[in-house]
Amino acid sequence: PRIGSVSRVTKETSVEVELNLDGTGICDCDTGIPFLDHMLDQLASHGLLDVTVKAKGDIYIDDHHTNEDIGLALGTALLQALGDRKGIYRFGDFSAPLDEALIHVALDLSGRPFLGYNVDIPTQRVGTYDTQLVEHFFQSVVNTSGMTLHVRKLAGTNSHHIIEATFKAFARALRQALEYDTRRRGSVPSSKGVLSRA
Repeated sequence: PRIGSVSRVTKETSVEVELNLDGTGICDCDTGIPFLDHMLDQLASHGLLDVTVKAKGDIYIDDHHTNEDIGLALGTALLQALGDRKGIYRFGDFSAPLDEALIHVALDLSGRPFLGYNVDIPTQRVGTYDTQLVEHFFQSVVNTSGMTLHVRKLAGTNSHHIIEATFKAFARALRQALEYDTRRRGSVPSSKGVLSRA
């Protein structure tokens, strides 16, 4: 199996992440941020990834540092697990509805980090979770994984639905990109012959 394992320790947080790209959708996440745990469960379930996250951070200040460092560690684990990226589809594209919300995600496991994020979330918080942290989470994943990621809100008025549809669409697009293309026969899906974060 393609597995990445990362330990990230700073003065602000301690984060342990394990990611199995060939999993069955098992989530074992305790971040100290309940809403983020719920979103990571969506990522695991709909991406068919096994995701383990254990985090302790300075959430007595706010969730910013913990949210960011989990994203950075998750992206690093994805980078590790991808290896040379031989034989994968590389691209993923999915639109996920959740009641009135509709989110479109397109991504490329290109080795080139870029986030295009156009998701208007109408409230500042869902529960205690600051909705600005959604973009920051995905930016962190993008920065360390070397992924090109575009996220667009096509419809939606309920903040919880919008964010959850975002994570579901991301999970399904990522799942597409990670799958093996049998016609490619183990070659790197690039005309350059290499996909690299460097």
